[in-house]
Amino acid sequence: MNDQIRNMGIKIISPKPTEEEMSQLQSGDAVIIPAFGTEVGTRKKLEAKGCALIDTTCGDVMSVWKRVRQYSKENVTSIIHGKSWHEETKATSSQARAYGNGHYLVVFNLAETDYVCNYILTGGNKNEFLEKFKGAYSAGFDPDIHLQAVGVANQTTMLRGETEEVQRRFRAAMEKKHGVENIGKHFRFFDTICGATQDRQDALEKLLREPMNLLIVVGGYNSSNTSHLAEMGEAKLPTYFIKNAAKMGSDKLIHHYDQHKKQEVETPDWLPAGKITVGVTAGASCPNNLIEDTIRRLFELRGISVQELLAS
Repeated sequence: MNDQIRNMGIKIISPKPTEEEMSQLQSGDAVIIPAFGTEVGTRKKLEAKGCALIDTTCGDVMSVWKRVRQYSKENVTSIIHGKSWHEETKATSSQARAYGNGHYLVVFNLAETDYVCNYILTGGNKNEFLEKFKGAYSAGFDPDIHLQAVGVANQTTMLRGETEEVQRRFRAAMEKKHGVENIGKHFRFFDTICGATQDRQDALEKLLREPMNLLIVVGGYNSSNTSHLAEMGEAKLPTYFIKNAAKMGSDKLIHHYDQHKKQEVETPDWLPAGKITVGVTAGASCPNNLIEDTIRRLFELRGISVQELLAS
């Protein structure tokens, strides 16, 4: 997707633009804010520069922002289920600081959730806590003070089931700590999963019940929702996460992204001979033409042209 944007002559700047990038912008320049939004500070800089903002922030993301801002007004710490390094979560966490007195903590998975819940219930080593979550909490955050009242929100491209479990565990911890009758003072929740993301996850879950030899996942390597699709596939069968059809060099070699190594790797002899069934899925923002190119390339690797396919 980014390659297509660059080919159109559109320049891509950092989510947190450097001074050099900002100096290249002129008053009146059009700046497109992506679907996952941007941080409050970045938006203010662009507005001060006089740029014309074309805001494509997803409505689901803005719904989460609204709730996080509400938590901030009520002195409720936002617990954000997401990836602290992801641009959407950075944008969401900046909303918790929009009024200057809000705090946030990002939990990535259930193991981190349990760690925080245990700290709420029994306390612990504050320095260890702050080191463990370094880079994932607001300035001035103190777990001994700011975990008295929490509200759960989420990065909209996380797995729905995991977000719901994060909510359940925090609620249980607060009920145990403060009593069921006081839960309203200490716990809030709100969950929004991007509709397109959930549709893809549901469709893949159904597809994975069918007998297949392998799965191709198409999308950007830095795409959170696409990475979750690849994780779902990897749990069931050989899965190859590619950003475009060109990564399928031949039936003997494929270049694909390894999420554990966080780099592109090569796998030889990846396409089995004989009659096989291949599943194809793609990230929510993946253009249809990239999906079509992938399907076309798979048939080409078996010596079947598109013309033959359409004629049959």
